[in-house]
Order: sequence, then structure tokens, then C-alpha cells
Amino acid sequence: MIETAGALVWRIRHKKLQVQLVHRPRYDDWSWPKGKHEEGESLATTAMREVAEETGRAVVLGLPLPGLQYLTPEGRVKRVHYWAARRAASERDAHPLAARAPVAPVDKREIDRCEWVDADVAAERLTRATDRGPLDALVEAAHDDHLATHAVVIVRHGRALPRAAWYGAEQERPLTPVGHAQAAALVPVLAAYGVDSVVSSRWERCATSIDPYVRASGVRPEYSDNLGEAQHERSPARVAGAVRDLLESGRSSVLCTHRPVLPTVLDVLGQHSRRAVANALPRRDPYLEPGEALVAHVATTRRGPRVVAAERVAPPVF
Repeated sequence: MIETAGALVWRIRHKKLQVQLVHRPRYDDWSWPKGKHEEGESLATTAMREVAEETGRAVVLGLPLPGLQYLTPEGRVKRVHYWAARRAASERDAHPLAARAPVAPVDKREIDRCEWVDADVAAERLTRATDRGPLDALVEAAHDDHLATHAVVIVRHGRALPRAAWYGAEQERPLTPVGHAQAAALVPVLAAYGVDSVVSSRWERCATSIDPYVRASGVRPEYSDNLGEAQHERSPARVAGAVRDLLESGRSSVLCTHRPVLPTVLDVLGQHSRRAVANALPRRDPYLEPGEALVAHVATTRRGPRVVAAERVAPPVF
């Protein structure tokens, strides 16, 4: 299986939806910017990196879009994953941009032209008819006012030392080496979705899970006792309030918490979701694995924030 990822970069100009196409001289075709997944990357990280390498500009990922799957001339299965994306802005996205690794400049042998075109023109310009599938989904999202979104990323802290092996205070139980590696792996994921606000349980295993991103991005984190296990048992309403605040904020945020707290978090997301999205949210314990992230894409509507899509980002295997 060949895994690749990319994005449909969009903007609104003169009240019209435009998208960015790239031309590959080797194949003399017009397509979406994309490229091969590298070992150890999340697919979202691949999309973020490849779009920057092929267009010369950083982007922030938004809604996941329908992907493609087909056989290569060599008979291998190739799967392409797509997201909607907007161009990153130096001030608005300063924190996630600071957390990203540098990317190679555009290789003119790979991509010799990059153009903005109206969405209806793009449908005709694309060389492969199958590439119109994600474009149709993008146009539909724009029509429904669901294209401009912010992300609320829910993270379960990384793998921690087992309770039976720890003799200190529960709130001080630390991450294992695998947990630290999972925390480091979250950095490019959160950067890909433009996270510029960090809210976390004050307990050691949560604060440590989010610390690599805090250091890389320079964002000022907010630590809360309310997101810890003990306080949640006494007042789950405060957790629910914290999640609602993030949904309403309009800023891309991450909330790091514990497995016993996740049902309350997911319940609030479900209350603000379309039915199809709510039905797809995790329903069974443990809800998320240690180090796993759930990315909720939130649109601002006349009735308030609405989760219009959600995706899970599994932790890498170490």
C-alpha cells in the first residue's frame, strides 16, 4: 500500500471560491498538491509538509475530504488522503508555524506552476476526473458555510506509569518513555491544525504530554485542576463548560485530559455535532488510547458552534 496525503487549498476572492492547482511537468498534468507519507509521520503531517513543499507556502488543515484509492501502473494500491486547507498567516498562525520543522523549497522539476483558479474552472482544469471528488465535497462545504472552521483537539495524555508501580501522589504519576515519545509526536499534528491555544489538566501526565508543543510553539498554556480526575468526579459541569468555551472561541485549541474525563468531553461535542458526526464519536471505554487525539472541526453558525467533522489521530507505534 502506498499512502499519500495532500490538501485542497482554498480562499474566497470577489465572493467566489478559489482553489490552488499544481502542474507537474513530468506528467504534464494539473492536480492537487500531495505527496508520499513518510515513516513516523501522521497523515495530517504529511499533508502539511507536502503542500508547503509543492506550493511554497505553509497551510493550516481544516475539514477532511474524501480520498482516492487506485492501482498504480505497477499494480500497487495507492491511497490518497485529502483535507481542506487555508494558507497560514504569519501573525494569526505564529504559534503553530513556530512549532513546524522547515521544509524544502519547491523543486521546479517536480512542480513548475502553481495557480489559483475558480472552483468551477478547476473542475475542468483537473487532468483526472477522479480528482473532482474532493473538489465536489469542498464546494458543498462552502455552500453550507462549513468550510471556514477551527479545530478543537482533544488529547488523552500519553502512556503513563501504571498505578500499581507508582507510590507517590496520583496527580504526580509520570509518563513512561513511550509516553514522552507520544508527546513529542503530537507537536507536528497540533501544528498542522493550527493550534494556538492550550488547555490542560494540571496533573503531571497531562502537563508533560502537552509540554513539547508548548515549548515548540511558544504558546502560553492554561492549566486547570478542573480537568483532573478528582475534580471531574466532583464537578463534571466545569469540564463541560471548558469544552463549550473552546467550541465558541473561534481559535484552534487543544485540550489534554484523562480517560475518566473523556465521556463528559465527548458528550459536549456530541451535543454540538451534526447527527452523523455525533454517531461517529467514540462511545466505548477507553474512548481514546494513550497519546491519541480527536480533532473536532467546528464551524460558527447562526445557532452557535457546530462540529461538522471529526477525525482521530492515532499515536505512532514505538
